[in-house]
Amino acid sequence: MTEQAEEVLEVLRKVPGFEGSAGAASITRLGGLTNLVHRVDLGDQSVVVRIPGAGTEEYIDRKVEAHNAKAAARAGVSPEVIHADPATGLMVTETVPDITTMTPELFKSRAGSPGRAGAALAKLHNSGETFEFRFELFSMIDEYLRLLATKDVDLPDGYHDVVAAAGPVKELLAAADLPLAPCHCDPLCENFLDDGEVMWIVDWEYSGMNDPLWDVGDLSVEAGMDAVQDAELMRAYFGRKPTAAETGRMVIYKAMCDLLWTLWGLIQHADDNPAEDFWAYSTGRFDRCKALMQDPAFAGHIEAVRCG
Repeated sequence: MTEQAEEVLEVLRKVPGFEGSAGAASITRLGGLTNLVHRVDLGDQSVVVRIPGAGTEEYIDRKVEAHNAKAAARAGVSPEVIHADPATGLMVTETVPDITTMTPELFKSRAGSPGRAGAALAKLHNSGETFEFRFELFSMIDEYLRLLATKDVDLPDGYHDVVAAAGPVKELLAAADLPLAPCHCDPLCENFLDDGEVMWIVDWEYSGMNDPLWDVGDLSVEAGMDAVQDAELMRAYFGRKPTAAETGRMVIYKAMCDLLWTLWGLIQHADDNPAEDFWAYSTGRFDRCKALMQDPAFAGHIEAVRCG
């Protein structure tokens, strides 16, 4: 057994009901950019153990995460939470059997996957559940900038200029009577688990009440969806063709999610997270944000939202 696997078992033994776990049939490392996530098979039981990454307590409220993960399970889109410790961030959930962890490539190659993801997001957003925390884009940008000011890291050239250029978007979203729903808010492809018929969603660290079209736009960005995939995603989400205003909000959030996650990536870079090259991650997202905001069609999407 590897040292990391032994650490996972040692942590799991501290969870009520798992104290006597002497060994495991298998321990498999799963995805995760900031946390240690493993599937642990114990006889006829299989669980997922999430150990939080170092430094994540600076920007993640584990009490909120635990509440929202349980609400998402009640909504029928996420595995049941077996144990969640807000003090340590340790979380143990049931394993969803016979699933494939999605990637941008799989969203392109698995027929119907954008539609299944859209249906899963609609099920969450329309569940009637209430999440703790209000995910507010520009407040989070300010909070991440405050946190970065305490770290030894530079912003990409022109970042503050783009934030200023997004001022009309901020005013538009503040003035619009937008719906709020329980949202994932960080829909990485790897947070979607597909069994070919139903899509499940995991990892509720950044979840909160938000305009539901944030999730739709952000997933489109993370999966690198083209226009055909976007249309499949949106039609499955709404059960109809979206309006111009709905499409406009989705496209606006494509740009705004890159503006926000640029800063998140810089925090990972400053914290020396070895999961990937986070400087390249951040500058790539920032360049994509600028390109979308400078596209002549972007102003039309803003006007569509303004006109409702």
